[in-house]
Amino acid sequence: MYRNPIFLALDLPRLDSAETLARKVAGHIGGLKLGLEFFCAHGHHGVREIARVGLPIFLDLKLHDIPNTVAAAMQSIHMLDPAIVTVHASGGRAMMEDAKAAAGEHCKVVGVTVLTSLDARDLAHTGISDSAHDQALRLADLAHSAGLDGIVCSGHEVAAIRAQWKNGFFVVPGLRPAGGKHSGDQKRTVTPREARNAGASVLVIGRPISRAEDPLAAARAIEETL
Repeated sequence: MYRNPIFLALDLPRLDSAETLARKVAGHIGGLKLGLEFFCAHGHHGVREIARVGLPIFLDLKLHDIPNTVAAAMQSIHMLDPAIVTVHASGGRAMMEDAKAAAGEHCKVVGVTVLTSLDARDLAHTGISDSAHDQALRLADLAHSAGLDGIVCSGHEVAAIRAQWKNGFFVVPGLRPAGGKHSGDQKRTVTPREARNAGASVLVIGRPISRAEDPLAAARAIEETL
């Protein structure tokens, strides 16, 4: 686990604003998560610029395609030296095996199980009759067997998955501080402290810091709860 498990989700439209925010809160977070929005807007150049802040980079690209394509994508971002990269566990065992094989030596590859924006009703619409909890456990088992380093899951599932995967690396998004506002696109949320107590290795936190009136104070307050 990281000494400070907070990874700030840095999905801002302007690169200069993203770098300014990252530098402002750098002393109270453990890393920076750059997602699909950031990568599509700023590409390799943007990742290199943010890496100058000096914190580990988590590329949350959620790769999901045929094994050969995902492996090639992993190789294309190898030069960026990410600490963590995500793939969709639902892409299957072969895809995950090839993703891990193509990753850098020090890069953790983690499989996304069930997005925190989905609940049982949403899953049913995609043909999955199980609960989000059961589906997350099933995909975590598949990711483990494929040789990944860990998974992404909500704070509601991480304890049960850790019980079956003792040395796994667990990324938990969809976190909201106690008393904080819940956005409409996050349905299965917990507090950072609850996720950490359940065994999370990394806590992904975005809007509670990036959209706070005082991001530095917000980051410090969350850090103090851990």
